[in-house]
Amino acid sequence: MDLSGKVAIITGVSKGIGLATAQALLQRGAIVAGWGRTAPENIVHERFQFFECDIRNEVAVQEAYTNTQRELGQEIHVLVNNAGIGNFGPVDGFSSEDWHAMFDTNVHGLFYCTKAVLPQMKKQRQGHIINVASLAGTAGTANLAGYCAAKYAVRGFSDALFKEVRPDGVRVTCVMPGSVETHFNGATPGQEPDPHKMQPEDIAAAILHALEAPQTVMISELQMRPTQPK
Repeated sequence: MDLSGKVAIITGVSKGIGLATAQALLQRGAIVAGWGRTAPENIVHERFQFFECDIRNEVAVQEAYTNTQRELGQEIHVLVNNAGIGNFGPVDGFSSEDWHAMFDTNVHGLFYCTKAVLPQMKKQRQGHIINVASLAGTAGTANLAGYCAAKYAVRGFSDALFKEVRPDGVRVTCVMPGSVETHFNGATPGQEPDPHKMQPEDIAAAILHALEAPQTVMISELQMRPTQPK
């Protein structure tokens, strides 16, 4: 897809992978609707518009979608379901609130956003949905049971969805990064990039790669790992 002039919705746009993806898409000439609870501090661009939205709330998602179409036009070409949280710990010491918070954002919110954009994408017979999962959606890890369960759900959803909407001309890609240097789980990125981790910009580049693939090609899954992890 040539991204110039295309409208892209990105969830969880305030930092990390969402912010890097917004910047990458703007560089390619896209019009970006950033959805999130917090506006990014360092994007000032004529083709960027922020819409406050807590994706855990389906009514808020519908409102953000209506507002996006009103401000940026009916056609929606890209949805990047990036918003996600991770709460870690042993299953028998894990709070139910933390469990629900992960599923509400990582799974239910992703479903609400996808459900909102699909009718228009089908009508256009063109669209691309990127679901940001994780390598945690491919293998279990001790003390990450809840996070793995949520990301396995995202991967399963993506796999079913691409088969469902493929006849409508809509592409679906599940992006599964390993360790990325972001504010994830309360961590603070260092001043110097960690050579043993991928950077948000690396994941944004992979998302661009999937979006810009020829229209005859759908990259259904992308797994990414640091070249030389610790």
